Amino acid sequence: MLKIAVAAILALALVAVMVAPIGPMPGIFIGGSSTSAPEKWGDTSNLDEIMLKVPGALPRVVIIWVVEHGGELHVVGSKTSGWVERIGSGSPVEMRIGESTYSLKASPVTEGWQQVLEAYVGKYEADYPDIVAGFPSIDEAADLVAVFRLDRS
Repeated sequence: MLKIAVAAILALALVAVMVAPIGPMPGIFIGGSSTSAPEKWGDTSNLDEIMLKVPGALPRVVIIWVVEHGGELHVVGSKTSGWVERIGSGSPVEMRIGESTYSLKASPVTEGWQQVLEAYVGKYEADYPDIVAGFPSIDEAADLVAVFRLDRS
């Protein structure tokens, strides 16, 4: 009986690891309560990470940094990242901040993305200098990085 209970606990733990995002590993469930997006996001300078759910046959939920620029929230990712490839030229997404989950649309920023990337670096450089030091320069970023605005749907 004990073996069955231990096996069941291990199986449940494995399922939890496979479906919930943990660090850099994506998951498929975002959780939270569905909430209408506010007209203004307010101060996000102390908000380091969000959860972002990108649709697909199996949705992908990633934990990612976010930056406010021009009153809108933006995310940045490598063009070769799976979640970036899924968004492509635009896609509905869900964003979770705390216990609130918002239905949004991720739209590629093709003009002015440099200012968003500079704001992104500026926000995270003090707390994560080693990570930010590995980011490409603005000149290199055009071929390597995708910037998305999280539009209210």
